[in-house]
Amino acid sequence: MVRILKSILVIVLVTVIALVVINMSISKQAVPDLYHTINKVPEKKAALVLGTAKYMVGGGKNYFYLYRIRAAAELFKAGKVKAIVVSGDNSTKYYNETSKMQKDLIKAGVPSQYITLDPLGIRTLDSVVRAEAIFDLKDYIIVSQKFHLERALFIAKAKGQKVVGFIAKDIPGTAAAYRMKAREYFARAKALF
Repeated sequence: MVRILKSILVIVLVTVIALVVINMSISKQAVPDLYHTINKVPEKKAALVLGTAKYMVGGGKNYFYLYRIRAAAELFKAGKVKAIVVSGDNSTKYYNETSKMQKDLIKAGVPSQYITLDPLGIRTLDSVVRAEAIFDLKDYIIVSQKFHLERALFIAKAKGQKVVGFIAKDIPGTAAAYRMKAREYFARAKALF
């Protein structure tokens, strides 16, 4: 019994160490291509805004969503991009991230003719792969929060794309932020494999 417990402990310890190492390496590779301020972001053909739900499960505002929309509108208004692709989940007729994103970008001052919808961006991998395969984007800006951008940049670079990330405001110290960051550890390991 002791031998089994030791084996389980070793497996858990190795798994935790592997997750931490993967997380750190994905964060580190993204550093040179992350931008916090609009005036330092290089101009690109388009921005890819990664989707998330507009509202939290309890019905409250999802600030991750709100800040991504604001960041994308800021890029467009500053002339950093000429077009925006909103990529998200539209898997049922009752759930459509991309149409909500489009409506909110229009409200934020981005003309509709400069917004393209990718309703099949169910996962970050899908969004990044489809950016090139469907929308012919190889050199573009990805918009999301930093913890998400690091993984998205890792995936895009692995696919040979030339991307940078524009960091949308985060909501640090909240339960939602802790949940998203914890989820990232496993998502990053999955992205690596």
